[in-house]
Amino acid sequence: MKFKNKIVLVTGGANGIGKAIAKAYLDFGAKVIIADKDKEKGIKLEKDYNEKGYELFFYEIDLKQGNKIVEMIDFIVNKYDKIDILVNNAGISKSKSIYDLSIEEWDEILNVNLRSYFITSREFARHMRKKGGGCIINIASTRYLMSEPNWEAYAASKGGIVALTHALAITLGKEKIRVNSISPGWIQNDNYDKLRPIDHNQHPSKRVGKPQDIARACLFLSDENNDFINGENIVIDGGMTKKMIYEE
Repeated sequence: MKFKNKIVLVTGGANGIGKAIAKAYLDFGAKVIIADKDKEKGIKLEKDYNEKGYELFFYEIDLKQGNKIVEMIDFIVNKYDKIDILVNNAGISKSKSIYDLSIEEWDEILNVNLRSYFITSREFARHMRKKGGGCIINIASTRYLMSEPNWEAYAASKGGIVALTHALAITLGKEKIRVNSISPGWIQNDNYDKLRPIDHNQHPSKRVGKPQDIARACLFLSDENNDFINGENIVIDGGMTKKMIYEE
């Protein structure tokens, strides 16, 4: 995989899966911009990675503000001349009874998790269709097809991401822009060593997922040799959504 001098934008890149995705591209020689509202974490990552010889730039943004997304893409293109790869990863969640979930809370989740993906993708395409195309990867969730009680807003946003992905792939194909999504299952960002044996063993792969599992999939999907993969959603969950579960 060749990413030297590629420009990669990762939203929600200061923590968790986004942080791992950013690091994976940095390790392969890309220049990475992480867009996040966590200023403290973002500035620290920029400092730490650049001291190690990487090229990482932190852009502070609240992705609920659509006009700020437009400004961000313009800024990055003006600074780097292009964005080769866009990874829409930012997301928020809330488990709350539908009887208590306010319209404002619903809108906030949909605005961050879905609307921001549309705006970022649109602005990416607006610039990159003039520069030979590019690649978009949207991070969804297995919640798009399976649920627990009280996750309506989050599930709706993730279902929307999967639908948006194939719609964008068809629309942007003529612009030489590929669009795919990844639906992670249980990905443990912290305290992996504190998980119980049952947490791992219930997975057909016999372990809980790590952020690096998603990062490696991003590298695969954005590799230019894999340009025949388009409009696809890849589930990465250790086999859990294929497992029939009955009480013995």
